[in-house]
Amino acid sequence: MLLAKDWKDFELLDVSNGEKLERWGNFVLQRPDPQVIWPEKGDEKLWHKIDAHYHRSESGGGKWEFKKQLPERWTVNYKNLKFYVKTMGFKHTGLFPEQAVNWDFMMEKIKSAKRPINVLNLFAYTGAASVACAAAGASVCHVDAAKEIVRRAKENLELSGLKEKPVRFITDDVIKFVKREIRRGRKYDGIVMDPPSFGRGPNGELWKLENQLYGLIDLCAQVLSDKPIFFLINSYTTGFAPGILENLLKIKVGKKYGGRVSSDALGLPIKSSNLILPCGVVARWEA
Repeated sequence: MLLAKDWKDFELLDVSNGEKLERWGNFVLQRPDPQVIWPEKGDEKLWHKIDAHYHRSESGGGKWEFKKQLPERWTVNYKNLKFYVKTMGFKHTGLFPEQAVNWDFMMEKIKSAKRPINVLNLFAYTGAASVACAAAGASVCHVDAAKEIVRRAKENLELSGLKEKPVRFITDDVIKFVKREIRRGRKYDGIVMDPPSFGRGPNGELWKLENQLYGLIDLCAQVLSDKPIFFLINSYTTGFAPGILENLLKIKVGKKYGGRVSSDALGLPIKSSNLILPCGVVARWEA
């Protein structure tokens, strides 16, 4: 398992009974996590120091309960990167801390290439991967279907002092965008994607992971350059084993470019115990 263990502004403090307790900077949040099916707590005292708690509704969704007034948003650092976080709908904060291991991976690949690198970031959300790649020196094309989320990605780039870096922000359906890039003849040296299980594009385009992921990878393989350096796929979809994603990359990328394909689960160490909380899976092709 790949562990995001180099954080200073984030800690997974404890987990118990479908809930996780996290420190984001100076604030402690309690959020649901259905994977935590055991009732034991690592440290009972930690659960009395909560600043905000997201309660999930049985009918869907939920709401935040604030124990104290929190800022509308605040900043967390990861190494030389900075990101805004906030209490959002559906329990989110705008950042997935376990992804730090992938940021490190991409930054190392970009820096070690010692040449100009173009990266395509699909389903790019609030832009953590885009910020990481830009910080490492790459040109980045950031694509997400949600206009407000793209705006927040721009703010994260500026927060890290990277406003002048060559980053294109595109609000569009991912599949339509990649098809246009094929027609334009644009090429990328690195591709990263974090496709949802289910979703809709800006014009109601339907996305179902199991039906469309293979086709998307096939399209993306057509915009890879002659000398790509990485292709990375994240997934939080229940039932998608790491090996499934690994097979897709072997079929569509490894056969043509050689290199190495690997896959693994992502995880966060739990401070109050010697346990690890699994947090999705990743597959990586690298030259």
